[in-house]
Amino acid sequence: MAKEYSRTQRVSQQVQKEIALILQREIKDPRIGMVTVSDVEVSRDLAYAKVFVTFLTMGDQTPQGGLEALQEATGYIRSLLGKAIRLRVTPEITFFFDESLTEGMRISNLVTQAVKSDEDRRVDQDGEEE
Repeated sequence: MAKEYSRTQRVSQQVQKEIALILQREIKDPRIGMVTVSDVEVSRDLAYAKVFVTFLTMGDQTPQGGLEALQEATGYIRSLLGKAIRLRVTPEITFFFDESLTEGMRISNLVTQAVKSDEDRRVDQDGEEE
């Protein structure tokens, strides 16, 4: 019987869970605000991890400012991650802003607009025929 999940997938899920907890409980930087870890990609040798995050920004907070704050706190986050997860090597963490949420909302709005314009066109055609 084949494995359902590879080791890298299991490690990436665990890293995602632990980083989310660390960001929620340990990091107090006001530039970060509310952050969500949407995905983690771990390299095959488990030495590198790409962490994809999204931000709920309030006031003067920006995603760029949040990313800068996360990059500055990378060493601290990595040390806490090393204590939480027992691995031979703690992955080097790189944070990326996850565009998929905003892109998904943009596409959803485009579909909604297309459906609405199609309905408006049908109403106009039905109105002209009567």
